[in-house]
Amino acid sequence: MLNEVLGRVDVNRMSRDLFHTCSTPLPFRKVNHTVAGHEKCTLDEMDDFLQGELESIGLTVERAPFQIQALRCDSTKPLHHWYSKPMPEDPFHTACNLEVALPGREFPEEIIQLVSHKDSMSWIDSPGSHDNATGTIANLEIARVLANTPLKRTVRILFCNEEHTPWTSRFAADAAAQRGDRILAVLNQDSLDGKSDEDMAAGRQCHVVAYSTDEGRPLAELMVRMNDLHDIGLDASVAHKERVNDDDGMFIKAGFRTTVMNIGSWPFADSEYHLVGDTPDRVDMHNLARSARLVLATVLELDRTGTIALS
Repeated sequence: MLNEVLGRVDVNRMSRDLFHTCSTPLPFRKVNHTVAGHEKCTLDEMDDFLQGELESIGLTVERAPFQIQALRCDSTKPLHHWYSKPMPEDPFHTACNLEVALPGREFPEEIIQLVSHKDSMSWIDSPGSHDNATGTIANLEIARVLANTPLKRTVRILFCNEEHTPWTSRFAADAAAQRGDRILAVLNQDSLDGKSDEDMAAGRQCHVVAYSTDEGRPLAELMVRMNDLHDIGLDASVAHKERVNDDDGMFIKAGFRTTVMNIGSWPFADSEYHLVGDTPDRVDMHNLARSARLVLATVLELDRTGTIALS
């Protein structure tokens, strides 16, 4: 049963989505870029694309608007970190979190939370293919598969913004804490397949599950075991991420400590990280599809058991 579900992950469909969101018609996904002749900024157009795809499979999309700013570019900083805080006079823009829920039939109050930021760099004209079209597309594909899969527990998927300021995952995490949501686990997909040039050339199928809390480590170890158990084909490993940051960190700070970040390498080794060369042709689609299958397999295991331990 599980292998049949994993087999529904469609690498060709994911490739179509990747080029749609990083090349044509959307070269970027940010509030401060509008394609010539278009009425909406590329981040709003990305939201429309995601909402249309999710609604086409019968899901209801909730949009939560927030005021954000584009980051400034400071080329005096180290190469991969040219972002700088906006000035008070810089304009604010309305940008949205998109969230869908696939309700469980037996324990709907128990939630498995998936996260990915859908925006690209606001301070530089980078397609943001690895960072983070890959994570967004993986979560979109997982939604498609789960829409036709009976679930015991609720799976909730958040598409947020992290390359602008403030990070909008914080608002979703804080809202979940205020509601008292019972979140069993949080899985953040960010820069899947983002690996070194050497690993790219060697065709390595890389996947790292990074954790920042004691509670996150068993979840990370479960994911590596799922890779082996279901012969997913990744070179999967566990890493400790000391800093509590990124979108997974926003959920940890809100009190949801059973949280991991799925990423292509740690320390992050992509030579085009935050640069204009982060283009879709550099993405190994088979690596990306395998990473999506690993996240999906973990979701289904958590849904089946309601616990972290593999039984």
